[in-house]
Amino acid sequence: MNDRMIRRNLYRVLRKTGVPRERIAADASYENDMLMDATDMTCFFFYLETKFNLAIENETLPKIDSVQSTINYLQQRCA
Repeated sequence: MNDRMIRRNLYRVLRKTGVPRERIAADASYENDMLMDATDMTCFFFYLETKFNLAIENETLPKIDSVQSTINYLQQRCA
């Protein structure tokens, strides 16, 4: 999956999670910029795993805390 598809699908997952368009940016933090709480993050990871057809290890979850860290993770996993 190329970078453009990863970004497009990630954007769709964030919108499905309920994040407003204006809060989505490459350098945005889920907790601070998008104001996502634990429930939002659980939904986000569920949608992310479903959309990209992968399972994210529990040890990796805390490292995925921003749009850029998610893109980096997906580039490694979907290459």
